[in-house]
Amino acid sequence: MIGIIDYGMGNLRSVYNALTFLGLDSVVVREPTHLVDCSHVILPGVGSYAMAMDNLNRRGFSFALKEFASSKKPLLGICLGMQMLSDNGMEPCACEGLGLIKGEVLPMDVPESVLLPHVGWNSFHLLQKHPIFKGISRNIDVYFVHSYCFTPRDKEDKLCITEYDITFVSGVAHGNIVGLQFHPEKSQKNGLHILSNFCNWNGLC
Repeated sequence: MIGIIDYGMGNLRSVYNALTFLGLDSVVVREPTHLVDCSHVILPGVGSYAMAMDNLNRRGFSFALKEFASSKKPLLGICLGMQMLSDNGMEPCACEGLGLIKGEVLPMDVPESVLLPHVGWNSFHLLQKHPIFKGISRNIDVYFVHSYCFTPRDKEDKLCITEYDITFVSGVAHGNIVGLQFHPEKSQKNGLHILSNFCNWNGLC
């Protein structure tokens, strides 16, 4: 069973609908204790890093997610969900994250002439092979909505990068944990393929 975390700020319906379309069994998880019943977990996210972390902490999901990650089962963070995998973020102020992948989340450092948030279709470049990208062609377009980006401390955790005036990390991976800055659930056929790969992944690389 694939669990989708409901902490009051995630884009749950789109992720749930995408998994249903793929014929995959999923459940919206509202109680941290229910994570033990899940084979895979998806942490979606829309909004402010600090508010989202506050919600996770108050609802008991922060500890539960760390426990789940330590079980070596696959965990996927999407957009803000990816960012919260980091040690800390700055939206709108300094805030401690889940600390599952070393690094920090900072505002995108682009010129004033470059529109933020970064909204729309853009491609990514894979830096390393990973099971969730099996069968995915190079230079595909995926859908982004964000103004902040995750800078991992260790280069080995950088999964893919994207150009938007600057080069930013659009995917991270560390063991059984993966984060995607883009929204696979909104990225049509290729995004659905990535989600399917994740849900059929055993957490090993």
